[in-house]
Amino acid sequence: MEKAPLPGDERDTGEAQQRAVVDVAGVDGTEAVVARDGWDSKLEYVLAQVGFSVGLGNVWRFPYLCHQNGGGAFLLLYILLMLVVGVPLFFLELAAGQSIRQGSIGVWKCISPKLAGIGYSSCLVCFFVALYYNVIIGWSLFYLGNSFQNPLPWQNCPEGANGTVVKECAASSPTAYFWFRKALDITDSINEIGQFNSIMTGCLLAAWAIVCLGMFKGIKSSGKVMYFSSVFPYVVLLCFLIRGLLLDGAVDGLKYLLYPELSIWKDVQVWRQAATQVFFALGLGFGSVIAYSSYNPRHNNCHRDAIMVASVNFMTSVLASLVVFSVLGFRAKKITLSCVTQNLELLKFETGQHINITEPDAYNEWLQVAGPSLPINLTNCTMEREMNKGVEGTGLAFIAFTEAMTLFPGSPFWSALFFLMLLNLGLSTMFGTMEGILTPLYDNFASLAKRKTAFTVFSCTLGFLIGLLFTQRCGNYFVMMFDDYSATLPLIIVVVFETISVAWVYGADRFLDDIEKMLLWRPPRIYKYLWKYVCLFAMVGLLSASLVRMVLQRPTYKAYSQDLASEETLEYPDWALAVLSILIVCATLPVPVCFLYHTLREHFGQPAGGGGTSHSVVNGHYRPCSTTDPDATPVDARLMSEAGTPLTLAEDSQGLLFESEGVAESTGL
Repeated sequence: MEKAPLPGDERDTGEAQQRAVVDVAGVDGTEAVVARDGWDSKLEYVLAQVGFSVGLGNVWRFPYLCHQNGGGAFLLLYILLMLVVGVPLFFLELAAGQSIRQGSIGVWKCISPKLAGIGYSSCLVCFFVALYYNVIIGWSLFYLGNSFQNPLPWQNCPEGANGTVVKECAASSPTAYFWFRKALDITDSINEIGQFNSIMTGCLLAAWAIVCLGMFKGIKSSGKVMYFSSVFPYVVLLCFLIRGLLLDGAVDGLKYLLYPELSIWKDVQVWRQAATQVFFALGLGFGSVIAYSSYNPRHNNCHRDAIMVASVNFMTSVLASLVVFSVLGFRAKKITLSCVTQNLELLKFETGQHINITEPDAYNEWLQVAGPSLPINLTNCTMEREMNKGVEGTGLAFIAFTEAMTLFPGSPFWSALFFLMLLNLGLSTMFGTMEGILTPLYDNFASLAKRKTAFTVFSCTLGFLIGLLFTQRCGNYFVMMFDDYSATLPLIIVVVFETISVAWVYGADRFLDDIEKMLLWRPPRIYKYLWKYVCLFAMVGLLSASLVRMVLQRPTYKAYSQDLASEETLEYPDWALAVLSILIVCATLPVPVCFLYHTLREHFGQPAGGGGTSHSVVNGHYRPCSTTDPDATPVDARLMSEAGTPLTLAEDSQGLLFESEGVAESTGL
């Protein structure tokens, strides 16, 4: 994406651009062009993008939202927002990264140095997310290691010193007790800080070690890992789907998932939740999408990639929902049958009356007629009650779904499969998140680019040390805080500025012109209006709704009470509110700081630096993208050299051609 300089920008490469180039002397004394890393195949790139966008949220967030917000009606709303907001913004990031061949910092700096803060904000948010996301990978490692036991350690309540069942476990459930007491050893509130969980600290260290090994050669190493980490979850989901559909109660579970309630479309909060899920499902604003696409060949069809990745992401969410609710339907049916049996045994014990009923529907009909005349109170036993106890996140993965798997024949096998799937889902997303941090820094700081391995190890070590915050006994509450607040608002703000930068500052028409040169065909004109109006309005609306919700309702979190053996909702203390406020401010601060910094430099007559030309330029030539995957785009007149011969692949894989400065339109930034 090349353009004439915006007012106040300089056409020279600037200090940062010079740092982005590795000096290599040619045989004739001139500076040789250094190739930028590239994907070894198109499949490797697609798997990386799919692996990043398809994460844990597809498995433990989307099914919950779909069930709680109208089932099939929520699916229709999600598809609508995916088409008019998700895909256009995803395409925007893919096209920007592929055309400029830079990470998130370089992309926005190329449009104008004043916009470089957008990239720095993306890096900070990626870092915040990486800190707690790897903790979840550590939890998955812990459960995976404990899955190779028969019976599973969370299948039954442990016995105390006097031979009786531990009271806390009896009051909750074996899976809940194992999660809160054995795995997390959790405190009663976020205020009880300072005590570390040694087991989880070791798991976090192992998680960062795996990430470091996968990232130490950049996309050349992480791309190879994607062949397994991106594909394996689909194998597991299909196995679980086949197994789940054969379980008693699976069909009932799917009915609760998909039954449409169109009335939910009137609820603004449902729109907010659907838009937020679309936003995070595609990984918008993280910079990882831009980083991955920056390693593509010049004429890669990123429009097709945007539609394909978004479609795979949606289908994965639907597949995961079918798996989750078929298994939860089975679990609910088991619990309901157990409820019927216990009530009838209680009736027999108290009155000597024997009722031969096994089905919940028949039991509830009998209770409705005979209940008023019974000497004791019996409860209704319905699947609706169990299914309406909607669970998401860790509650779904480490409690509800884990409990359901203990009822499977060969439960250790299914448990190991499930947590290995979670591990791979987490790792593929983690690789993309780290790429969103490292690629922009390597592109803008040559000293780091020369020491990629050392800086990768340093980044992972720093992530582990800061991540010790989450391995305290109260660490789960900090994970929830970071998950709810450190990324949501900052990322929405980042995407709002991205959309403004491309659609209004740079110009949607100019951006489409650049894409036409890159793809050799012009995308539909509707993208111009989607970027300028629909997407921008949707993101501003989502930002406003999130801010209003935060201001009007004091942030809360779910805390586990050891005395009650259950979760309760507590308000964050003042110091925690200060922490989450600092997280939000720190993540968004680079945007205004960079804008003011470069505005002041311009005001005092100093070169803005970094504007107008991509950092990939060396002596007027673009650094080629190093790739072994041939460009399948047919050669046409626009690919002919001045001599009339077709350009070679090496020439064809350069960045965008320079535009004439005189015809490029001017903007006010």
